[in-house]
Amino acid sequence: MELNQYLEVFIEESKEHLQSCNEQLLELEKNPEDLTIINEIFRSAHTLKGMSATMGYEDLASLTHQMENVLDAIRNSRLKTSPELLDVIFIAVDHLEEMVQSIATGGDGKMDVAEAVAKLKLIEMGEHPHVHANAEAAAAIAVEAPLLSNYDEFELTVLKQSKEQGFGVYEVSIGLREDCLLKAARVYMVFEVLEQIGEVIKANPSVEQLEEEQFDSEFSVTIVSKENQDDIKGKIMKVSEVVKTNVRSLEMDDFKALTSDPEPHVIQQNENIAEMVMSESSVETEVLPAVEKKNNSKNNSSKTIRVNIERLDILMNLFEELVIDRGRLEQISKELENTELTETVERMSRISGDLQNIILNMRMVQVETVFNRFPRMIRQLARDLNKKINLEIVGAETELDRTVIDEIGDPLVHLLRNSVDHGVESPEDRRAKGKSEEGTVVLRAFHSGNHVFIEIEDDGAGISREKVLKKAVSKGIVSEQAAPAMTDKQVYELILSSGFSTAEKISDISGRGVGLDVVKNTIESLGGSISIDSKENAGTIFSIQLPLTLSIISVMLVEIQKEKFAIPLSSIIETAIIKETDILKAHNQKVIDFRGKVVPLLFLKEIFEVPTEPQDDQFHSVIIVRKGDKMAGMVVDSFIGQQEVVLKSLGNYLTNVFAISGATILGDGQVALIVDCNALIK
Repeated sequence: MELNQYLEVFIEESKEHLQSCNEQLLELEKNPEDLTIINEIFRSAHTLKGMSATMGYEDLASLTHQMENVLDAIRNSRLKTSPELLDVIFIAVDHLEEMVQSIATGGDGKMDVAEAVAKLKLIEMGEHPHVHANAEAAAAIAVEAPLLSNYDEFELTVLKQSKEQGFGVYEVSIGLREDCLLKAARVYMVFEVLEQIGEVIKANPSVEQLEEEQFDSEFSVTIVSKENQDDIKGKIMKVSEVVKTNVRSLEMDDFKALTSDPEPHVIQQNENIAEMVMSESSVETEVLPAVEKKNNSKNNSSKTIRVNIERLDILMNLFEELVIDRGRLEQISKELENTELTETVERMSRISGDLQNIILNMRMVQVETVFNRFPRMIRQLARDLNKKINLEIVGAETELDRTVIDEIGDPLVHLLRNSVDHGVESPEDRRAKGKSEEGTVVLRAFHSGNHVFIEIEDDGAGISREKVLKKAVSKGIVSEQAAPAMTDKQVYELILSSGFSTAEKISDISGRGVGLDVVKNTIESLGGSISIDSKENAGTIFSIQLPLTLSIISVMLVEIQKEKFAIPLSSIIETAIIKETDILKAHNQKVIDFRGKVVPLLFLKEIFEVPTEPQDDQFHSVIIVRKGDKMAGMVVDSFIGQQEVVLKSLGNYLTNVFAISGATILGDGQVALIVDCNALIK
């Protein structure tokens, strides 16, 4: 049966089950006696094992099977939940995630999981292995070495009958040289030898994969032969570039164990694979009533289908072309002043506006997809730092454009690690300050207008103004004279400077002065901003403001000579007309007094080197833009008006163009460059 058609669904479902395992394991750590949580984890592991075996990923299936055994022992009260036990299960889940990721990127999903399986087996036997040093554990269960291949009923019948008739049944593990160039040829030569001395029953990986060289340097073959183990090994080792051969004899007890196992590693290939992978309904019936009640709201959610993201991108690109043509039609109808044409175009604009909202909503993804990985990360950091930290997530259902979601993960990791390492104090320090031993980090997301705000708040030590200023002065970021006049907000934002760190010691987690400047640059490249508010010994809040979408944006169209430029409305405070006499000079920079603030002027025709004719203008059109707390006035020739435009990249030939973030095609077919205000304001 062709399994590739189910691969995409398998990967998605596996990621969901592993995410569920991570979340439920964190819950189990808080409530070790809650059987409903253990049943939920067991259900996810059981389903994942079945899917993996069906798809032929044996390492995945064997590790999940052993994990399932430990979970079964917990739910049957043979084992007690402990942090050490959970650490080992978390390691197993990490390995499973790595294997699924390998499959997703086109790999074979293979991995050496012997150490993790050894730890799980020791736990199952009631022992407590160390998480890091496990050589003894592997040796302790060497006698129970797992079979190299999983066998279906037909293969088991053949092997048993051969054994009964006096034949030897062997699993042969063969290793080729790492630098072997013709692996398929060497495999063929090994098979030639094996077929002369017996009959090949099974190969792992499959014969097709071996022929296509879809394996690293090792493979295994199960054969039936009258020869003894040493003769088989000797003949195989004569094949050029074979560096290792292990021959293991299979006994009747091995077959009995396989057939009597109530949880077989492999589900028969002739089962309905589509039903196993696509449907959750068969598994739902195993869940206890208490779990059903708990997840009732999830089960009642609206019906959904999975759509490949590439299709959504194509749909978005086609709609963007439609938006460009809509602008062209609107311009033509204005010029022709035909009533019927105007009415039709207006109706089309309304419909395409509704369509635009639907398509943009289809691209929206809940920030939960990013937030989900943080509880596990915070747990590990807290254990590494010997701190007690409670992570609260608020507003995980808030939605953001997929493009923004893809980019926001790493900045949030930096900020959370910073809060845990620098912000929240050790339990001893917190007790001395009269605080509870457990620190709290709140990750919050919410909508406001056309923006999404993400806040990271901790109840830790806060930011020391004196320490930051002292460091800033020593690094030459600010002068000693300017330091006292700076507001608290300005001081806090100094920590976003490149290479700035107040950490007294460098750790693996933070303190090198890299990270926060990268966070700031990433967020600003997404059209967003970051601000910091802090109170010493009370805590700190990092607030990130992000646009809802990056593909269709509202802009102010302006003209410089005969060229048109677009300035994003999200950066604009207001527009103004100023007199030539209002322009002042300070430090060789032209500035204006704007509502009591000194605002520098940027003449776009000079920045973009637009060819101009000498003019004696008494008035200037100015657009006041901002980047965080900083403002600037952009001087243009004239304002055209507000418009929704499609943001297009400049392509591979025009990378790193200063202060231009992209281009758009206007209704009259002209190209307007989109100004990157963040790049213009230092």
